[in-house]
Amino acid sequence: VQLAESGGGLVQPGGSLRLSCTASGFTVSTYSMRWYRQAPGKEREWVAAIGATGDVAPYPDSVKGRFTISRDNAKNAVYLQMNDLKPEDAAEYYCNRNTYWGQGTQVTVSS
Repeated sequence: VQLAESGGGLVQPGGSLRLSCTASGFTVSTYSMRWYRQAPGKEREWVAAIGATGDVAPYPDSVKGRFTISRDNAKNAVYLQMNDLKPEDAAEYYCNRNTYWGQGTQVTVSS
């Protein structure tokens, strides 16, 4: 099982990014997949989840209305669309399936 995140980078406040999580060794459509983030000095925070059936869990208040999780079964990938980014969204973002984690992708929000 491998998870590989990409798409992070530097964006100005109010900007958008789309993170990708490409999976190998299993089929994403048969598992619940999650995105987490961790800022320096803070605990890892769950931000989005999509179930095996495609159902999306309610987002935490910190990202509700701005972040959207989706899945492309043909590409065996999960995405996190992030809009209206704020400085407090800056963190390392991780893709997760059960006990498996990707290496993370860094998101920096700064003017």
